[in-house]
Amino acid sequence: MRLSASGLTGLAASAPALVRAEASRPQVSWGSQVGDVSPDAAMVWCRTDRPARLHVEWSTTDSFADARRLLGPAALEDSDFTARVDLRELPPGQTIVYRATFQDLRDLRSFSLPVTGRFKTPSREARDVTLAWSADTCGQGFGINPEWGGLRMYETIRRAAPDVFLHCGDTIYADNPLASEMALDDGLVWKNVVTEAKAKVAESLQDFRGNFRYNLEDENVKRMNAEVPLVLQWDDHEVRNNWYPTQVLEDPRYAEKSVALLAARAKRAFFEYSPLRIDPLDPERIYRALPLGPLVEVFVLDMRSYRGPNSRNRQTAQGGDAAFLGDPQLRWLGERMAASRALWKVVASDMPLALVVPDGETDFEAVAQGDPGLPLGRELQIASLLRTLKQRGVRNVVFLTGDVHYAAAHHYDPARARFRDFLPFWEFVAGPLHAGTFG
Repeated sequence: MRLSASGLTGLAASAPALVRAEASRPQVSWGSQVGDVSPDAAMVWCRTDRPARLHVEWSTTDSFADARRLLGPAALEDSDFTARVDLRELPPGQTIVYRATFQDLRDLRSFSLPVTGRFKTPSREARDVTLAWSADTCGQGFGINPEWGGLRMYETIRRAAPDVFLHCGDTIYADNPLASEMALDDGLVWKNVVTEAKAKVAESLQDFRGNFRYNLEDENVKRMNAEVPLVLQWDDHEVRNNWYPTQVLEDPRYAEKSVALLAARAKRAFFEYSPLRIDPLDPERIYRALPLGPLVEVFVLDMRSYRGPNSRNRQTAQGGDAAFLGDPQLRWLGERMAASRALWKVVASDMPLALVVPDGETDFEAVAQGDPGLPLGRELQIASLLRTLKQRGVRNVVFLTGDVHYAAAHHYDPARARFRDFLPFWEFVAGPLHAGTFG
């Protein structure tokens, strides 16, 4: 291409008008997300910067020759301008291409530039299914470092092209503010992009929203989100390290001391920024099941919303302070896993079952507390679940989890246990995605 000097002058003269025209459109710089996919359905998520209505087209061809068009909800201030569309009647085992645009509600002639993506629906036939999973994004002071290439693990996952990516919690670190620079043990300096929301601990609803927006500033994350269906759950750092619902803070960094209120704000932001399929009868429910064809069904847990306080974890009866999953979730899980016809039952767990995770000098954060005897405390609910699965003949169970910032494989066998009323199973731990690593 060749440009004359006069052509360059003319282009420069028109640039301000072009910039103004572009800025007048609804902006969609946070990309899109696909989530909670099944053989015939998927959720598509987008965000804009003003009151606007989401439009989504999907097709099985790149030309969009057979496109179906869906008029989505209005993205308004009360959702931080986020919106989702539930794509239904998708063809199983097919690559779906989509494009999403926002229509300005103050100027109906104005549309955003399209955000595009593609994903594959699970097959109803017995085909291999590839699952990727991990946890922990932007923890221990490690934020987006452009010199290092940003959140590079997300690009690694995208290139592996899994059928689904399970983010097993700590999707953000709302309690870990970022500094512009951090000295590393090897003498190097880590340099972070820092936004207003990431400069302090999150307390307000806008703080939590800003933590989710921060991750969406990264190009690796946006590329993966547009192509790999997500299954998201939460753990502690979406609110605060090792939190439980009845906790009252003594941390001087927090003006708001009620963890119940902080958690309510955090859960609102988590739902706003996640492509979850909302249960109309229980719109704050995170635990759910996702069938991925005849080989796999994924059971997503919520180990935060229903737990009792962190304690010595040696209660002799279920419920009360020993609660962990909560009775309704526990009953649902046993019944749904027993009813599943999938060959493999994959449990997405936000915390490992047997690793001892302390909270202070005397209390415990996860299920186990290290006592070598029969189940106590939170272990009682897990033992109850495992007993139910054995009684109902539920086999081929696998737990996938993160939380502890290292990888491990655990085999549970009643022949090596004090509590023996269960069938053998494996638990696999992965992580972190982009955070500090622990021993």
